[in-house]
Amino acid sequence: MPQADCLKTDCSQCAALCCLVLAFDQGNDFAFSKNPCEPCRNLSGHLCAIHDRLNEAGMPGCIAYDCLGAGNRVVQEVFGGQTWQQEPRLMRVMMEAFSAMREVHKRIDLLRAAEMFPLEPHSEQERRAFQDRLENHRWSGTELNEFEAELALEIDMFLYGIKDHFPVDILASLKMG
Repeated sequence: MPQADCLKTDCSQCAALCCLVLAFDQGNDFAFSKNPCEPCRNLSGHLCAIHDRLNEAGMPGCIAYDCLGAGNRVVQEVFGGQTWQQEPRLMRVMMEAFSAMREVHKRIDLLRAAEMFPLEPHSEQERRAFQDRLENHRWSGTELNEFEAELALEIDMFLYGIKDHFPVDILASLKMG
């Protein structure tokens, strides 16, 4: 995927994976609680039945959430446009792929942020290589399953090595602080 498109969320190319995978608790951001891996009660096919009135329905958390393009990338790239609604047997593997792709996209986002910092030439070259690898690779489900045990750890170690360049709030998201 080209860099300009990689982190762009396109819900029309997804299968409402966030509405399936993610959990939330009733409160200021959500009108009700939802367990992980349970379809949201407002889900109709792969569309939100109340999307045009989420705020009024007490669901501003849905408006604020951005999967950074992980959902559309999983459906289109990993599963070739198939969805768990059309093929229920895909539900579990699509949920796993979505969770892993969110981790891939989180690392891409952090690597892009690191581009703003004055890194040593070797570190900048390494940053760019990681970013290119994550953005341009066509992921399979198996590779996504292996991502966190292998490449994610390598990237996290790199990011930890340049941590002095990151603002504190970004460090907290990586648990590097």
